[in-house]
Amino acid sequence: MRALLVDDDRELARLLTDYLATHGVAVDNVEDGALAIDRLGAGVEAYDIVLLDVMLPGIDGFEVCRRIRARHDIPIVMLTARGEDTDRVVGLELGADDYVPKPFNPRELLARMRAVLRRARPGPAHGGGGDRVEVGDLVVEVPAHKATLAGKELQLTSFEFRVLVALARRAGETVTREELAGV
Repeated sequence: MRALLVDDDRELARLLTDYLATHGVAVDNVEDGALAIDRLGAGVEAYDIVLLDVMLPGIDGFEVCRRIRARHDIPIVMLTARGEDTDRVVGLELGADDYVPKPFNPRELLARMRAVLRRARPGPAHGGGGDRVEVGDLVVEVPAHKATLAGKELQLTSFEFRVLVALARRAGETVTREELAGV
């Protein structure tokens, strides 16, 4: 998983980058909203999720969220010390997928990131569109409930198929037992 962290708190950025790296998340940090919009607009880097602070220098996080949402279909989790109900509602109404008030437990943030990504429509970083997932020689056609490996059809129970879909969509990432229990 690759995340774009938009936060001017360098210490928080360092701590999150270190923590998330141990869980297979590569984090790029930018310190203001304009840079985040430029980074996403350039399309050079492919991100799975944006972690966005509200209180940023220059353009605030709410406006950054609005601009990102107008052009991109990428999950956004807002991180902020502004934990008022009205701020959360505004953030969610502008297009954020989740809102995590500071201070937060990094483990909870990671769980929320994964939950948001599970709900999001899988894109190229997750093995293709929601109807077909390809990982190497494995091809999973979700609506048809069909999976092939090196061209040979796999005989799977419904549960095995759901687990395979969950794993294929998260290829290269660690998937916990608890996450698989929810498939």
